[in-house]
Amino acid sequence: MEECTVELLSAMICADLNLTVEPRPDHAIYIDSWLEVLRSDSRAIFTAASKAQQIADWMHTQQVDAHQQDRGAA
Repeated sequence: MEECTVELLSAMICADLNLTVEPRPDHAIYIDSWLEVLRSDSRAIFTAASKAQQIADWMHTQQVDAHQQDRGAA
């Protein structure tokens, strides 16, 4: 589940930064490994997405806080 969460987080951050990623041939095999989890738990994707969003929100907060600290030191 952690890998799925991190992959979703990666996609969110890339979208925020307007970055595109070229899929690699091994991505399909990697994603296929999540299907077992997703099939066994109908809520897994929602749980992973929620955790990924929480992490993304935390990362954005850290960036804003660091930017404000930099402005205060200047």
